Amino acid sequence: MIASRPTFSGWPLLGLIAVAVLAMTGLTIAAQADLVEGVHSAVRATARSSFALFLLVFTASAFAVLLPGPASAALLRERRYLGLGFAFSHLVHAIVIYAYGRLAPEFWPSRTGLANVPGTLGYLFLMAMTITSFKPVARRMSATAWKRLHTAGMWVLAAVFALSYFKRIAMSPAYALPFALLAAAVAIRVLGKLAQAGKRRRRAAAQTAALRSS
Repeated sequence: MIASRPTFSGWPLLGLIAVAVLAMTGLTIAAQADLVEGVHSAVRATARSSFALFLLVFTASAFAVLLPGPASAALLRERRYLGLGFAFSHLVHAIVIYAYGRLAPEFWPSRTGLANVPGTLGYLFLMAMTITSFKPVARRMSATAWKRLHTAGMWVLAAVFALSYFKRIAMSPAYALPFALLAAAVAIRVLGKLAQAGKRRRRAAAQTAALRSS
């Protein structure tokens, strides 16, 4: 008997994430009497939704190894669509940043070119990862090249988030929480990779022992 998949799985899950992000953005803007403050609040809100989705994608494979079970298996199965949801959320984040810059002209002059480098690099990697998440494009790449791009991209994005939150801790201690969550996610991902490598070594040792005894 084939188990039925949840209603919101695959593309429907991505659709649900997109609708939720758009609704959250609209409600956040509408909740403020001043449009500029509303858009500024939406910038922060979409940054949080992007970060939450990123953490799920970043730790999915590690949880599947460290805590095997239905929940971690579902998280790993939906990782692609959660990743696309993260890309959508961050696209909305970029749009509201642009809108805020138009509404508050002092915003862009207050930022240096150097300050924009990490975010720009992160968006370039995110764009490449998003494009190569679609099967017609992915098929044109070797498995090794695809894995290297996505692995490097995840670590670049993690570094961008870490830098963004770390430099704001001095302005508000509240930013220490997302920074700590990211540090925990990095530890989980590293532990997952070590556990996965250990499993491969044990499997290889068992196969070698079986060949020697045959």
